[in-house]
Amino acid sequence: MIWICFFIFLAACFAAGTTGSLFPPGKWYEDLEKPRWVPPNWVFPVVWTTLYLCIAAAGARLAVTEGNAIAMAFWALQIALNVLWTPMFFGLGRMRDGMIVISGLWIAVAGCMIAGFQIDPISGLLFAPYLVWVTIASALNFSVMRLNPNADASVRTA
Repeated sequence: MIWICFFIFLAACFAAGTTGSLFPPGKWYEDLEKPRWVPPNWVFPVVWTTLYLCIAAAGARLAVTEGNAIAMAFWALQIALNVLWTPMFFGLGRMRDGMIVISGLWIAVAGCMIAGFQIDPISGLLFAPYLVWVTIASALNFSVMRLNPNADASVRTA
């Protein structure tokens, strides 16, 4: 791994992470009914910091590996969808659209993990916790959407 690559990928990850501060959950989300298993708020920055370090390390390893085209395409797709989900869900309050985005994110993360395993197993492993977290986040998105069927902004404006 070339360290300059790691820091470039890390900058991309933390740039993506800024959407969390630009579009915080706010009162709209606080007022929604949520399942009992929602992680406490302090968990999110700890998990995302750890995940972004793993995602950057995987990206940097993949970037310098021969035959990386598909893995890098999935890496680019996952970071784009990662950026999109927070403003969709928290910024616009569109839980159904957020579910579509996070479903695509899950596919992109799984694709990057599988492609990564094929050319650099450590990169694939570095994506495994991310896939677990996106699975949990998808279940949470779905549960909140199901528990609050009339709270989605797309329902309110329809």
